[in-house]
Amino acid sequence: MQPLSLGPASAPTPHPEAPARGPRRDPAPSRLTYRVHRMWLTPLYRALLRVGLPTFVILTAAGWFLSDPANRLAISDKVAEIRRSVETRPEFMVKLMAVDGASPVVDAAIRALLPVEFPVSSFDLDLPAMQAKVAALDVIAAVDIVIRPGGVMAVRVTERQPVAVWRTREALELIDATGHRVASLADRAARSDLPVVAGRGADQSVPEALALIRAATPLADRIRGLVRVSERRWDMVLDHGQRILLPEADPVAALEQVLALDQAQDLMSRNVTHVDMRNPLRPTLRLAPPAVAELRRIRSLSLE
Repeated sequence: MQPLSLGPASAPTPHPEAPARGPRRDPAPSRLTYRVHRMWLTPLYRALLRVGLPTFVILTAAGWFLSDPANRLAISDKVAEIRRSVETRPEFMVKLMAVDGASPVVDAAIRALLPVEFPVSSFDLDLPAMQAKVAALDVIAAVDIVIRPGGVMAVRVTERQPVAVWRTREALELIDATGHRVASLADRAARSDLPVVAGRGADQSVPEALALIRAATPLADRIRGLVRVSERRWDMVLDHGQRILLPEADPVAALEQVLALDQAQDLMSRNVTHVDMRNPLRPTLRLAPPAVAELRRIRSLSLE
């Protein structure tokens, strides 16, 4: 029997076939990995990587490419070539111009104002500018320019219709119902069918003048025109130098009173030069010199 040893126990001898164990790996991610993972979960960060970074690369490459003037010129020429090839296609070409609603004189004036050489691409036509040019003509009340199918540029116009001849110190002007100038008139006989208005501001009161002309139908053959006085009222001028002085307010009613007197007493066939109706409640007559002399002779005889 061997004696019991009280000394420290010796370590067991490892089995020669057992594998050697290294340090155990920690399954938790590192601090850097954790931060990267957290950043990747941020929507803004992912958007920057997926969209922002490729966009930045593309813009940088494009900027570098366009920094060369030769490259910019080549791109510009190519774009111009493509654009021109599209604009000159047959369906976009305008071959002629048609003017609708215009008299021959106005038609010629419009064609002279718009000297377009056909055929031309519709992209080369500035229709608003052309329309403004035509609308600037005094005779044009309205204009519309459109491109019709078949390559026709249609100019549709509405002419102003003259209703009176406005006599000024400088010339004779045709005016429409609104007083707008239509055209100049070389000779009064060229439009003898239209009434004549004269005086400053006559063009601003054309509707009233037309109403007086319509009311004076019984004297239509004798009317020579209307004269605007002080831009306030009208004088109706008849043949033989006779005048009807009308008031500022309601001149048509005053004229109808004169017509009633003429129908009842044949007033305008007498030797009267002026019928003053400026005060309708007190009409005044002015006699011609022979009538005045005859009246004086009759009065002198009655006094004897």
